[in-house]
Amino acid sequence: MGKDLIRGLHHVTAMSSSPQANVDFYAGILGLRLVKKTVNFDAPDVYHLYYGDESGSPGSIMTFFPFGADAQLGRAGLGQAAIIAFSIPEKAIAYWLKRFEHFKINHRLPQERFNESVIYFEDFDGLKLALVANDRDARKPFSYGHIPIEHSILGFYGVELWEQTYHATEAMLAGQLNHQFIQESGSRRRYASKNQAIPGQIVDVLWDKDKTIGLSGAGTVHHVAFDTESDEDQLSIREKVKKAGFHPTPVIDRQYFHSIYFREPGGVLFEVATTPPGFSADESLAELGTGLKLPQWHENRRAWIESLLEPITLNTERYVSPTN
Repeated sequence: MGKDLIRGLHHVTAMSSSPQANVDFYAGILGLRLVKKTVNFDAPDVYHLYYGDESGSPGSIMTFFPFGADAQLGRAGLGQAAIIAFSIPEKAIAYWLKRFEHFKINHRLPQERFNESVIYFEDFDGLKLALVANDRDARKPFSYGHIPIEHSILGFYGVELWEQTYHATEAMLAGQLNHQFIQESGSRRRYASKNQAIPGQIVDVLWDKDKTIGLSGAGTVHHVAFDTESDEDQLSIREKVKKAGFHPTPVIDRQYFHSIYFREPGGVLFEVATTPPGFSADESLAELGTGLKLPQWHENRRAWIESLLEPITLNTERYVSPTN
């Protein structure tokens, strides 16, 4: 049996409006750790904010390009990763329902799906999110202290792609990204790397040709990144994708990982990112997310870049709820 080149999700990147509101929601409301504060390398007047577990492990990393309060809102639809699901402990459902009610977060009551309980909710831009309660996630939780550690988010559960049909997307997932079909219910088909459906490795394809085409903008996902162990494995995947008739980019240095990008047949932008070097490449574990980190090629413009960025602060104490 060959080596599993894909080891699950690495990160998901979305677009948002206000950078301060973004920090308040993802670190404050959800309790994710702000592990890196940097800029969009291709547009350095825009932040690139990374959230995750204590170290920013692959499979926990949610990232954002916050374009500012005047950013145009997008619309979830076909050709997008429309819903990002986080994993929570099975007994944490009641806590999160009370928390969402207290902070007036738009959410639904739990729904049963594949014998799992799911709470759908939205952030301040309307980005579609979910919490999936389960007893199969052995990852270590993180908490700033304002959310009880026993209720904290454990990382991603999976992503949901909205497609016109599933056939070509399934062929890529199985043929180039070593995913296996797990199960289906109606128009939802579930896939997972390693054929185990472990939280952090799940991709659901929801297919419906009558859905509206997605519109890019704040409140929508930009791309989904899969994790691979090394540069060598990444090059192997790139060759497989290229031989299948797709057009992967050259390898791009993203400072904390190396990346290739390509679109799957349904239109969703995929990335394959390496596990190393990780977020401790330029900050210690204790200091992650505390300073504005710039790549070397932007360092000589630091003063100019900082003058363009809206100041942001991390204050999780405002998000302690009576449920604590």
